[in-house]
Amino acid sequence: MNVFITGTDTGAGKTHFTAAVLRACGRRGVAAIGMKPIASGAEETPAGWHNEDVAALRAAAPVAAPDADINPYLFALPASPHIAAAAAGVAIDIDVIEAAYRRCAAQAGVVVVEGVGGWLVPVTADFLVADLAARLALPVVMVVGVRLGCINHALLSARAIAASGRPWLGYVANVVEPDLQALPAVLDTLERQLPGPCLGVVNWRDEESLGRAAEALVDALTAPSADPEPR
Repeated sequence: MNVFITGTDTGAGKTHFTAAVLRACGRRGVAAIGMKPIASGAEETPAGWHNEDVAALRAAAPVAAPDADINPYLFALPASPHIAAAAAGVAIDIDVIEAAYRRCAAQAGVVVVEGVGGWLVPVTADFLVADLAARLALPVVMVVGVRLGCINHALLSARAIAASGRPWLGYVANVVEPDLQALPAVLDTLERQLPGPCLGVVNWRDEESLGRAAEALVDALTAPSADPEPR
């Protein structure tokens, strides 16, 4: 089964978690590819334009794929896709993204698609990240960037995902603010208020807890009955 990784906001830890899922697939011998259909914020290097998120997914994936399929759209401006694309004079074509996804899906047993920003970020003037997940017919995992204000962001995002009708596979609590006051109470609130399951709590920069959360998702993706709808 393939999956769409979204987050409560930019910097929630989507790439960190997506790369860990790809590495977990590799450890199990599961053929997997990571996609970042749209990435904004790139710098020019002698080897071409470079984006850290795209590079991280490429390095973590056990199956290689062409750069144009891993990341169909890359923009220099670190902004919402519709703004970054307009600045570059580019029109994002959803058909191009879907075709790249289909090619990846034909090569791998698992494709992990990482969104950009949060669930309702505009991809074009009239097409959201949520619409992209629906277009690709993917179930969703949400990465909660655990910091001050995250409860509101998490609950709003979860309700929007539910309203979209996308199958929900769970959430990951990624502690990006380790000094957050009342952290145990925040985590408890997320567990009580969000639809389960919690795939894991990732402690700040702790590879062990990150690995456990990634393994929990791979368990779900590779279970014999794990395909909520046809691809």
